[in-house]
Amino acid sequence: MLTPTFHFTVLQRYQTIFAEQAKILVDLLSKKTNESFDIFPYIKRCALDIICETAMGATVNAQIGGNNEYVDAVGRISEIIWDYERFPWLWFKPIWYFSGKGGEFDRLVKLTNDFTRNVIKDRKEEHIDENDNKLAFLDYLLKMQSEGKLSDEDIREEVDTFMFEGHDTTASGMVFTLWWLGQYPEYQKLVHEEIDNVFGTGDYERNPTNEDVKKLVYLEKCVKEALRLFPSVPLIARKLTEDLVLPHPNLSEIRLPAGMTVVVSPLTASRDPREFENPEEFYPEHFDSEVVSKRNPYSYIPFAAGPRNCIGQKFAILEEKTVLSTIFRKFRVESIEHWPDGRPVPEIILRPFDGVRVRLIPRH
Repeated sequence: MLTPTFHFTVLQRYQTIFAEQAKILVDLLSKKTNESFDIFPYIKRCALDIICETAMGATVNAQIGGNNEYVDAVGRISEIIWDYERFPWLWFKPIWYFSGKGGEFDRLVKLTNDFTRNVIKDRKEEHIDENDNKLAFLDYLLKMQSEGKLSDEDIREEVDTFMFEGHDTTASGMVFTLWWLGQYPEYQKLVHEEIDNVFGTGDYERNPTNEDVKKLVYLEKCVKEALRLFPSVPLIARKLTEDLVLPHPNLSEIRLPAGMTVVVSPLTASRDPREFENPEEFYPEHFDSEVVSKRNPYSYIPFAAGPRNCIGQKFAILEEKTVLSTIFRKFRVESIEHWPDGRPVPEIILRPFDGVRVRLIPRH
């Protein structure tokens, strides 16, 4: 039912928002040139501004310090959920609330839910023009409500889901792409050449269009390769709808019954040496079209696969390419710390352990 909200024509409307927020990001990054700093918080706030505007039509100005209460709540909720998943004793309600986390979690969830409800109420009263180039995900849901398909709470839940799943994930994908390209100047050079071919070398302020972004083929390979090595969602859980029989080297077979929950790891699937040559290395050519065509499609699943895959994957790739191309138009990126494995931490999403320190060198 929600898939049409991510149709290509809808994504084209989001392109303006991606470009505007990317420009704000680059203006902020310009104040940090030639020094070592952690770029991850900047990328996260940009992704949050993008998701708030595209999902709700709401401007929270996270990048410039606006609406701190909502912005802080979103970040803190993710931290508390991760604590809940890590520490089994928090699963017992008395301990959950005695620790203080239960009460804090309830308060923050109420704050974010109230914010979303108020946005829904205001959006209804605005009577947004369907031809508006900045229609939000929420506006499409409100249209479905007018057709009797969704209640207010259905809409709030969908918007909140999109909000929480759509900013940390893209921020992680972008920052790991920056980190990898900062380590491999030979690949970054190819990205710069492609960007210069698409945008030219004179107009550095022009916002990227959908047509521009579509031409950034090599950059997309780099984004996909970063997601192969460090998928934003490292584990995917699914319930079996029928018995599953697996081969085993020492047993005749392993039978998993219908109804069982199984966990699939995109992190390990995409490092299978049978599918990827030199699987531990960052090598964008893993995504050359002729190479991809010979590969098992389920060996690369950063957005899951099948009927329950991520409906926002085209949105995510378009956003990441827009923001990253805006950064690389202006800067050369150097990674300060060269960890052998990128030090990813598998929280709710896979993120860098202690940020990503880079140095940005102006190109012009």
